[in-house]
Amino acid sequence: MKKLLKNNGVQSLLASLLCIVLGLLIGYIVLLFINPNGAFQAIVDIMKNFMNYSKSALQLKNLGNTLVKTAPLLMCSLSVLFCYKVGLFNIGVAGQYVAGACAGIYAALAWGWSWPLCLLFAVVAGMAISLIVGLLKAYCNVNEVISGIMLNWIALYTTNMILAKVKETTSPYTFHIATENPKAILPSLGLSKLFSGNSYVSIAIPLAIVVVVIVKILLDKTKIGYELKATGFNKNAAKYCGMAEKRNIILTLMIGGALAGMGGALLYLTDYEQWQVTASSVPGMGFNGIAAAFLGGLDPVGTIFSSYFIQHITSGGAYVDKTMYCSQISDLIASLIIYMCGFVFFIKYALNLYLAKKDNAKPKQEPAPPDKAAEEKGGERA
Repeated sequence: MKKLLKNNGVQSLLASLLCIVLGLLIGYIVLLFINPNGAFQAIVDIMKNFMNYSKSALQLKNLGNTLVKTAPLLMCSLSVLFCYKVGLFNIGVAGQYVAGACAGIYAALAWGWSWPLCLLFAVVAGMAISLIVGLLKAYCNVNEVISGIMLNWIALYTTNMILAKVKETTSPYTFHIATENPKAILPSLGLSKLFSGNSYVSIAIPLAIVVVVIVKILLDKTKIGYELKATGFNKNAAKYCGMAEKRNIILTLMIGGALAGMGGALLYLTDYEQWQVTASSVPGMGFNGIAAAFLGGLDPVGTIFSSYFIQHITSGGAYVDKTMYCSQISDLIASLIIYMCGFVFFIKYALNLYLAKKDNAKPKQEPAPPDKAAEEKGGERA
């Protein structure tokens, strides 16, 4: 049992499950203070999500909606994970996500591009934003957290100005891509039929999983992945070994930006949402990606499950009884669970500390007493 607990994968799983339970418990306590009568049912409704519907067709359709938003969240979590593995904290993932969304929407509505070109343009836009962070980090030693946060807001307001040119005249929302340029919509390839004809379900989901596999192979099985991680651990040592540490820093952030930018396109090129050009806050998708990366144990495969779970509870919050709780309570509960995800590493550290103390507390075995007969024989020979 102890050997099993020392396994890194098992520790990550246990820590993630504990964070989820603690988040639900704290959320339940908050609901009890507000209105104890419906607290338990509210938590159940959040966890059930699409299962709140009685008809299987509606369940499948709303499961599809959850998966549509899981794909971009997965890309954002991969962006955070990739940079963190190389010793960089990509808090600018939100701005890179916004840049990708802007590029994809504008290319579709203003230029009439097809979806592959729109998707590629979104990837380039995410890389361009992160390139600024990488150059500042590599050549000016500017902390990537500071420059990333500043660029989040620059990206947001720049996006609002650009997309104001392709918005509806009577509302702050951009035109529907499905109406204006259907060829820019990500193809379904029959996947929508599996979710009761949900037209928003597209190749975004399998495409995101393919990217997970690519990231996993790149980090663990390639020379460039080894060099990137080595640079993250100690850039001076990497430089001494002949590695281009500045190039690796820039390349890492550009790959992270490409992943986040692609995430923005994977959502808006389904026409599931329209961009609101009066938005005054950065979309939460980028910041939720940070929680998903850590909840998944900083493993590309783990982020698939953690991204789905976070999106599951976020979407499930919409089913809380609004007659008993205000409309924001669903976001509060989801935020509490997401917040607890940040303690995954702390729980793993505490578990390792406990196991180490338990090993040290074991009484050391005293050496067996010498055999008297052997001593006598030894004396006779002497």
